Amino acid sequence: MKKTLFPHAIAAHFSNGLIPVAVLFLLLSLSSGDVYFEHTVSHLLVIVLMAIPVSFVSGIYDWKTKYKAAKAPIFIKKIRLSILLFILCATTVSIRLGVPGVMHQEGMLHWLYIALLVSMLPVVVLLGHYGGKLSAAQRSAGARK
Repeated sequence: MKKTLFPHAIAAHFSNGLIPVAVLFLLLSLSSGDVYFEHTVSHLLVIVLMAIPVSFVSGIYDWKTKYKAAKAPIFIKKIRLSILLFILCATTVSIRLGVPGVMHQEGMLHWLYIALLVSMLPVVVLLGHYGGKLSAAQRSAGARK
């Protein structure tokens, strides 16, 4: 029977899907002033923070087993982007939990929180792009067999 459970794909799509939703709720919070939208952002970020290590570890496992730990640039980029995503997310969650009213303040920390959250978007886009390239290459190689 063909293997149909792919832990890395599940974990990666989970966090990569929630970050854009968190940014959407942040924008809704900024435009409406509704605190519940911002509370949702913090909940989503905590979930993402827990999902990133699962995605990272399963990705490393796949890299070592499927690709024999090839030192190709695409894998190095994905590893570095994953570490960057974790740092951005951990910092954002730390700010939010350390200063619960950060969205109701004015000043540097408020804008840093927003910038960190929004900066996660291009990171997940690139991770998805590189993952898609790997997946497409693997499918086309499988079709040739």
